[in-house]
Amino acid sequence: MGVKAVVLLSGGMDSAIVAAVARAQGRRLFGLSLRYGQRHAVELASARRQAKLLGFERHLVLNLPLKAIASGALVDGGAMNTKGDAGKGQPATYVSFRNGVFLAAAASWAEAVGASEIWGGWCFTDHAGYPDCTPAFFRAFERAVRKGSWAGRRGEALRIVAPLGRLKKAASLRLGERLGVDFSHTWTCYRPKAGPVKSTAKASRCVPCGRCDACRLRAQGFAELGLKDPLLP
Repeated sequence: MGVKAVVLLSGGMDSAIVAAVARAQGRRLFGLSLRYGQRHAVELASARRQAKLLGFERHLVLNLPLKAIASGALVDGGAMNTKGDAGKGQPATYVSFRNGVFLAAAASWAEAVGASEIWGGWCFTDHAGYPDCTPAFFRAFERAVRKGSWAGRRGEALRIVAPLGRLKKAASLRLGERLGVDFSHTWTCYRPKAGPVKSTAKASRCVPCGRCDACRLRAQGFAELGLKDPLLP
């Protein structure tokens, strides 16, 4: 029947590429997207589209109001730090223990549907300022699930899979191109602006800001491969 995998599908490039890798490896895909109060919730339209394009068996959008308890520029109501703080300590876009919360939700659903893996688009090279986005954290989380679930008690280990972990953005994009990922149906920008745009974001009439860290990393990846970003005019 194939291995069941819960894919944390944000709607961004990385999660779409990861889903394509999982599909290429014969996984049965169960997508989990989170509406947590993020500024860039327009990404969820892309997540729904990717779930259809990649043949997910199920796709859930879970309302999880992390905004009510967490801090960080992606969920607060203040001015967005478009320059970011990469390499200078805690990034402005770090949301309090976000990956821990997301993984807990994914682990719960994985146990319920009999999935043995959780896949995500975490990039260790891009996110050095995110303690909840490191191999050490993921291994510790796997151990916690084994101790705290009936699946673990039965000896059914849950594995966290991060195939893009040590890849640069251009290498990830190249992998996605090879697997046929439609990047016109992905969203990256942390600070979308009003305006016409191609792709699934059209209904929300948003365009990328072009200045936030996410936009810059995306642009760098496309530029290094000599490709045009389909979200840009």
